[in-house]
Formats: sequence, C-alpha cells, structure tokens
Amino acid sequence: MNTIERLTITLTAEIAEAVRTAVAAGEYASSSEVVREALRDWRHKRALQRHELAELRAQVQRGIDDLDAGRVRDFDPERIIQTGRQRSTPHAASASPSRPKRRGRHETEFNAP
Repeated sequence: MNTIERLTITLTAEIAEAVRTAVAAGEYASSSEVVREALRDWRHKRALQRHELAELRAQVQRGIDDLDAGRVRDFDPERIIQTGRQRSTPHAASASPSRPKRRGRHETEFNAP
C-alpha cells in the first residue's frame, strides 16, 4: 500500500475556486482527490513528452546516419516540383479508351476502339 504524505500547496484564487466547485458538484470527494488526479495526469503527460522526445531523437539520429552513409540528395525545389507534376498528371495508359470503366458493383463496360 502507498504511504500517504501530507503536503501543503498554494493555489491561485481561480484554481482554488475551480477545485471547490468540482468538489461541491460531487465530481470529486475532496480537494485532495482533485489534486491527486491532476498530478496523475501531469505524470502521464510528462511520460508522453519523454517518449515523444526519445522518438524525435531517434529520427534525428536516423537522419544523421543517412547523411554519414551518403543516403542524401541536395535540396532541389525544382526537382520536387517536377516530381509532383509528374505524379499528378494522368498516365496515358489510364486514359486509354480500351480500359474497362467500372459501373456499379459487378458491371463492367468496355469501350470499343
């Protein structure tokens, strides 16, 4: 069983009122319960932040490893734009009139050349 330790905390008037309101509304049994839940949430948030930071560091390290291994290209915005344009242009084969057109769930219509 966890040992209970008593701490004294100081809150702003606004937060103290929010705690009292939550207890009066029956959302919590006591102000201590409000603080305990807030601290559990805080611990959870910190754990998530540590995890996200570790993931970010791992991604940075992968980038450094790629750089060290020569798996990089110079930044070329024109090449990126050209690649995007090529990907957004329909291929001639997909616009071919001999390709089947989907018509509903099981019907297919073929256009004769």
